[in-house]
Amino acid sequence: MPNRRPATRGVWRSRGTVAELFSGRDNSLGFIRLVMASSVIVSHAGPIAFGTESMFNAAFHGQTNLGNLSVYGFFVLSGVLVTRSGARLGVGRFLWHRALRLLPGLWVCLLVTGFVIAPLMYHRLHGGLAGFWHDRATPLGFLRHNLLAGQYQSEVGGVMTGGARAGRILVPEFNGSLWSLRYEMLCYAGVALLAWSGVLRRARRVVLVITAWFALIELGDALDSRYLDPVTVVRPLIRIPHMGGVSPSLLIPLIIAFGLGALIELYRDRIRVNDLWGVLAGAVFVTTLFQGWFFVIGLPAFAYLLLWLAIRLPGPFRRIGARHDISYGLYIYGFPVEQLLLVLGAAKYGPVGYRVLAVGLSAALAALSWHLIERPALKVKDIRIPLRRNRPAPGPDARPDAVVLPGQRQEQPQPDASRQRVPG
Repeated sequence: MPNRRPATRGVWRSRGTVAELFSGRDNSLGFIRLVMASSVIVSHAGPIAFGTESMFNAAFHGQTNLGNLSVYGFFVLSGVLVTRSGARLGVGRFLWHRALRLLPGLWVCLLVTGFVIAPLMYHRLHGGLAGFWHDRATPLGFLRHNLLAGQYQSEVGGVMTGGARAGRILVPEFNGSLWSLRYEMLCYAGVALLAWSGVLRRARRVVLVITAWFALIELGDALDSRYLDPVTVVRPLIRIPHMGGVSPSLLIPLIIAFGLGALIELYRDRIRVNDLWGVLAGAVFVTTLFQGWFFVIGLPAFAYLLLWLAIRLPGPFRRIGARHDISYGLYIYGFPVEQLLLVLGAAKYGPVGYRVLAVGLSAALAALSWHLIERPALKVKDIRIPLRRNRPAPGPDARPDAVVLPGQRQEQPQPDASRQRVPG
């Protein structure tokens, strides 16, 4: 018998489990991701163009702001989807898929920033490009030093230092949004380790214990202040090769958010989707933003709220971003686009006009990134590479060897087959 969604009995009754209702692409994840990526741009506009705080930082008593809140939301959703991928794929192929999703788009963004946006800004600031190409901070170095989002080089052609010195650039950084990518990659590495060890398939309680352990650390920090801002907790940086410094104070809440998403996926057969719970989760989430204890109580409520919205938003929202996901491009292009618009004088259009221009131009670049870079890269995620090896005088029943990408299993040759295809 085919699986059917359980019938709803009353507005506030359970509608079924996550396993029953959250499968395939019949959800509103694309729309939610677009909203969160746009929110990051809207939030950054304050400090970049107007010298003010990130949006809602004061209203949330310094716990977080609209941009960082969206990042936590991204980590929750990533925890759900990446854990599902890690449990389904071999470790090598899982890492291959993750690399294809993040790195090609990032590398082209670095190229565009270094060879297009930075020269445009320099020309606007200095009236020419005479000194740009001779600066020690070259565009090619910007790409090479930041390949894994390490941000070892934050300058290109002296644009940021010169603009800040002249008072025409308020935040002397080309792309402040990339800080979260290295933390995302660390979470991917954690999922790969858990998949390799068999935890995701056979010992899901380990993920519950790990998430709870980090939550207890965060609770200990929050006991000093209910309006905890993790950035203010002083812990020594962890240096990771090719990725730069990682702050444990930032890593802990991001691991909690990612872990909550992972638990939703691992316990999808037990977590029920309930409209009353969704409304209550939204109320708790909003209350903690204004009254404190967000990272202790509000973050779990936020995770359930996102899941509930992804399942329960009506049909039109499900079609937005379902086939063409430009949210990643929107996220990585937003910051340099806002810096460019500032130098071009777009702040004269006021906070609303500037933000509309920033989101619109970033969306255009994100669409190009999706269609020209990200989507083509994803098409090779399941590539198989057959390769003959030189062997002396193969017999008539010999089977050519094949190179199997990491994570694939190669079927044993059958006695009645002269050739065997490498399975997907």
